[in-house]
Amino acid sequence: MQHESTPIEHVAQFINWSPDIKSKSMPIRRPAYPTGPGESGKRGEMFKQIAGKAATRKFIIFVGLTALFLFDHGNLVAESDGFKRPRYSYVLRQNEDWSGLAGFDDSQTKDFFDPVKYIPLSDDDKFWMSFGGQVRLRLEGWNNFDFNREFDDTILLTRIRLHTDIHAGKYLRLFAEMKSAFSTDRDLPGGRRTLDVDELALQQAFADIILPMGDSGKLTLRPGRQMLLYGRQRLVSPLDWSNTMRTWQGFQGFLDFDQWKISGFWTQFVPVKKYEHNEADADEPFGGIYATGMPGTAGIVLDGYWLYRKRKLLDDERQTIGGRIFGTFGQKRLDYDFEAAYQTGDSGDKDVRAFMVGSQFGYRFIETRFKPRVYVGFDYGSGDKDPNDGKVGTFDQTYPLGHLYLGYIDVVGRQNIISPNVGFTLSPLKNLTFEATGLFFWRAREDDALYNAGSAALRQGAPGTSLEVGQEIDILLKYTYNIHTGLLLGYSHFFPGDFIRQTGPDDPIDFLYTSLEFTF
Repeated sequence: MQHESTPIEHVAQFINWSPDIKSKSMPIRRPAYPTGPGESGKRGEMFKQIAGKAATRKFIIFVGLTALFLFDHGNLVAESDGFKRPRYSYVLRQNEDWSGLAGFDDSQTKDFFDPVKYIPLSDDDKFWMSFGGQVRLRLEGWNNFDFNREFDDTILLTRIRLHTDIHAGKYLRLFAEMKSAFSTDRDLPGGRRTLDVDELALQQAFADIILPMGDSGKLTLRPGRQMLLYGRQRLVSPLDWSNTMRTWQGFQGFLDFDQWKISGFWTQFVPVKKYEHNEADADEPFGGIYATGMPGTAGIVLDGYWLYRKRKLLDDERQTIGGRIFGTFGQKRLDYDFEAAYQTGDSGDKDVRAFMVGSQFGYRFIETRFKPRVYVGFDYGSGDKDPNDGKVGTFDQTYPLGHLYLGYIDVVGRQNIISPNVGFTLSPLKNLTFEATGLFFWRAREDDALYNAGSAALRQGAPGTSLEVGQEIDILLKYTYNIHTGLLLGYSHFFPGDFIRQTGPDDPIDFLYTSLEFTF
């Protein structure tokens, strides 16, 4: 029987957003660009392509929605008398506390969304609830994806998050969050991936049981489905950059006392099934202990952690022990962040011995116009010296936000890599930040592969191959229109090194993107 299009499908077809997204999107093989003297103009091909497509439906929709958000919500922000407005937690929405709105009626609060941020359920304000959400649009333009000139495309990613937060007195809290993530046709390897599409999913659903501990401490027990985020997200992150994000199911507990917080968790990873209900994977348990606190009054903050991860399908079981020290001094002019971790375990019949380092040191000129900050960093993930020696030296980066540290193009992950970097930020306007970073990449071991941000082996290593992977520049403009609305505009370029040239296609990658995020 022939399928008759519904009105929703007609609209979806207009914006090139096919609802029949179960069909596999195959990469389009485009004719090779001319080489030689005309190669210098090749980089502009991406911008011609994006401009051509932008003149059509995807870009019109993106600009139209952006204008709608800015026009409708430009004057939402103002402080209420006697109320210190909490900051939105753009990733972990459960960290927000809107109880300060108790006692204020709608006429006293100054934000359009305040009536839904605090809804009393009892006369004494002990029982209350809150609603919130987030809409994100991101337009991406790729040229020479995966170093291959045949892979160019422009993609529109959309994500909607909605949550409810119920507080039943001081000792019980219920939190639930839904998510819907979509992508336009993606004519790149992998098509629409689980990173891009998750039609409708339960992202979080947990209960908090709060138990007082002494005069100032408390113990929070949290069973259920939940996102995990620890430290600078080098090893444990919900991966907000991804359109679908990560989540886990299990148990998490927090002990807060003095200036310390100790967290423990035992969970199972929840993989994305694009068109079905997401279920926890019993074959991928993940647990650990994470402590953070200030040992004194010098402004030094210490983290210490133990992580356990098992992947039965890969016959891989590892434990990671690490620590981090960070802080500021010199009237907050100087900042530092240093983290290191050692990994042990078994991978098949081999012993694992691996480690990683992540660091950044910065200086801010606080009395200079635009308040520029310059920084240098160094990132390292060990590699395997000899695949035949009965040992595994390749570090497993676990569940990282590698995107933040090893280039926005995501070609490089924290495995078998050496990466120094240098960059600067400045604020030419009150709500505008400009950042530029240069990154340099070498493999740590020539017999080991180049791994991308998702831990996949992008190019296999071999004896005699170069260690030089290449260089990347990342440029980012971030504009905060108000407490609800933020805009990003970024451009990244990857310069292939000798290893890329020796092992396959070696075209330089260009990545241009812009995003709008609205949070309430």
